[in-house]
Amino acid sequence: MKIYPAIDIKGGRCVRLVQGRMDAETVYSDDPVEVALRWRREGGAMLHIVDLDGAVEGGARNFETIEAIVKAVDIPVQVGGGIRDRAAAERYLSLDGVGRIIIGTAALERPGFVEELARAHPGRIAVGIDAKDGRVAVKGWVEVTGTSAVELARRLDGAGAACIIYTDIARDGMLGGPNVEATRGIVEAVDIPVVASGGISSLADIESYRGVGVEGIIIGKALYTGDVRLADAVAAAARG
Repeated sequence: MKIYPAIDIKGGRCVRLVQGRMDAETVYSDDPVEVALRWRREGGAMLHIVDLDGAVEGGARNFETIEAIVKAVDIPVQVGGGIRDRAAAERYLSLDGVGRIIIGTAALERPGFVEELARAHPGRIAVGIDAKDGRVAVKGWVEVTGTSAVELARRLDGAGAACIIYTDIARDGMLGGPNVEATRGIVEAVDIPVVASGGISSLADIESYRGVGVEGIIIGKALYTGDVRLADAVAAAARG
């Protein structure tokens, strides 16, 4: 398993939210570039970056900040948040250092969009499925739809995506442990790799994914609070 340190950007700053609520933020740094360099120094092999403003409003709202991160680190990044048209996708994909982009809302609303991008950029398009009580949430988790996470995963399984990034919203930012069984359901429903996200609070949480079959785990708040050291997380994941 791989470990992806998360950097969520809102208003140009590095923040963490509680269950995706934009009004429940904690600012951890005014300098996301320095945060990225820290995670690189501590063993991060790929960074997970989300433009929170873009996720809610659409578009690349924090593009300059993300561009600065990409230029500063010598490891690949995956970027999501507000990428809902070809222009936004190509803008990020043109940055040297962006390994893949994450399509969320548009993957539900326009499944053909994922196929189109995947054909043009093989291996560089990930799909983000964010779920609340098993139902897909879109537009920065503001709108919960009637589509189940498993249903969407199956629908997109043959679209050419490099992986699915599955987040349980109720667990995100809570430090209460991940929803391993829901993640297992996604893994068992598709043939493409799945990355788990949401709720990691300890090394034991990482170890709970052993045997589940996830390709990697995204860790956010626990790294910022110090509940988990990145180097320890990388070592625990390697054992898994």
